[in-house]
Amino acid sequence: MKHEKVTIKIPRPLYSKVQQLIDGSGFNSATDFIVYVLRDVLSESGRENHDEFSPEELKAVKQRLKSLGYLD
Repeated sequence: MKHEKVTIKIPRPLYSKVQQLIDGSGFNSATDFIVYVLRDVLSESGRENHDEFSPEELKAVKQRLKSLGYLD
């Protein structure tokens, strides 16, 4: 059974950054990469005490947001 899919719109500059990031990475498309990142983020949200981040986790989140173009 196929999973139903929906379209999500993101700013074109962010899409361009994703395209550059995945070049040569093994991901077949920006969509594959974005789905991977979303699954990773959502899987982390299910852990206990998810409202408390260690300094290392906070740094990793900030780096991820920066690489996706959300932080300067």
